[in-house]
Amino acid sequence: MIRKIKEIVTGEHAIDGAGVNLVRVIGRPNVYSFDPFLMMDAFDSIDPDDYTKGFPWHPHRGIETITYLIKGDIEHGDSLGNKGRILDGQCQWMTAGSGIIHQEMPQASERMLGVQLWLNIPAKDKMTDPAYRDILSEMIPKIEDDASRVGILSGNYKDTDGAICGDYVKLRFLDVDIKPNREWAIDTQSDKTLYIYIIEGSGIFDEEKGLVESKRAILFEQGDQLIVNASKDGIRFLLFEGSPLKEPIAWGGPIVMNTQEELTQAFKDLDEGNFIK
Repeated sequence: MIRKIKEIVTGEHAIDGAGVNLVRVIGRPNVYSFDPFLMMDAFDSIDPDDYTKGFPWHPHRGIETITYLIKGDIEHGDSLGNKGRILDGQCQWMTAGSGIIHQEMPQASERMLGVQLWLNIPAKDKMTDPAYRDILSEMIPKIEDDASRVGILSGNYKDTDGAICGDYVKLRFLDVDIKPNREWAIDTQSDKTLYIYIIEGSGIFDEEKGLVESKRAILFEQGDQLIVNASKDGIRFLLFEGSPLKEPIAWGGPIVMNTQEELTQAFKDLDEGNFIK
């Protein structure tokens, strides 16, 4: 069964961190329909004033954050002593787990283009040890044919494994670039949540809905195949597929737990200096 469009989301302009302009594509209003995906912020700017104030030191618990830069430069550091930079075509996969404090400081670039995804962690694993994984561009397999070029950041595509698979939620994360007027199809698991975010171009994903333009997320109904027809301008999008957790969500700022009691404890830990386990 071919997947049909369930919802098209444009998101809302938001200012986060110390004054970073971004688009909150998915978040609290649609968190249960996008389960296990909690939030996704998209950024695309050629004006450094939009983003260089950055995200100074802040805590996370109970989630994984996945930052993928198509273009740009972000310096980062954390309470584990890690520090480094995310550059063009690179991805940083951070498991906050029991608790981490970090900062992300975008640097002035020709263009800052990318997304940050918040991926939920199952209740049984929320207090796991925090960890970082840096995925360099050369670590991401690229599969190219006469219709498309697909980067496999996580999961599997055409019998090729990506740079990572996900320890807690098995995530398929693809960067898909389809040439003008070409068709592309992928087999999917019917019981998994599947959505895409269009970076550039436009395409048809469902004949009844017609052409969908860039800077939109599309959530799909269940099905075992996704078919995309690129417009005359071609289309580039990010594809995310993962099993829903179907668990309660208690969300307070940068911390996502399952109960209000757990959330209260997290902020108590912060106040008392016991957040880092």
